[in-house]
Amino acid sequence: MSDDSDRHAAKMAKKKAAREKIMATKTDEKGLVIVHTGKGKGKSSAAFGMIFRCIAHEMPCAVVQFIKGGMGTGERELIQSHFADICQFHTMGEGFTWETQNRDRDIEMARAAWDKAKDLIRDPEIRMVLLDEINIALRYDYLDVDEVVEFLATEKPEMTHVVLTGRNANDALIEAADLVTEMELVKHPFRAGIKAQIGVEY
Repeated sequence: MSDDSDRHAAKMAKKKAAREKIMATKTDEKGLVIVHTGKGKGKSSAAFGMIFRCIAHEMPCAVVQFIKGGMGTGERELIQSHFADICQFHTMGEGFTWETQNRDRDIEMARAAWDKAKDLIRDPEIRMVLLDEINIALRYDYLDVDEVVEFLATEKPEMTHVVLTGRNANDALIEAADLVTEMELVKHPFRAGIKAQIGVEY
């Protein structure tokens, strides 16, 4: 091998040893509270990636959509048509407030979605529950963030993962979470006049 190759191999061996030492200390398992937030695209997409991982591992899971209404999406159609036996899918919203223009109705629907979410989370057989766009419902005070945080802290089974998506995650929720990812918007085709497209947004 060349001197460069020797140096690279030695450097990688040192990194591997350091990594293995760190990994040896990571032995605990627990159900995580995971938050995907930020202005960038990909919050729900990343969360559905985890749902599909659960499906692949035959882990029962569930989705509750808080805001999205009747418009079909690829992930919903795929899950309901092929994986309904292992992943429950509940679309509980009727669209954004500027579409419904009825705050009382929005609150009613958000409460119904949260009640469904609590039932699913309490079920110890369900290993992951995705609360899609719940952060929007919390932002508009359709739900009480303290109630949500308290429930996750006291009633979520020990090994159940809960994923909460949507912009502007509440600080109390971020503080309570185990894993928080903020999607940063760098560039988006919408600003160039390009509409949401099948296979990308839905």
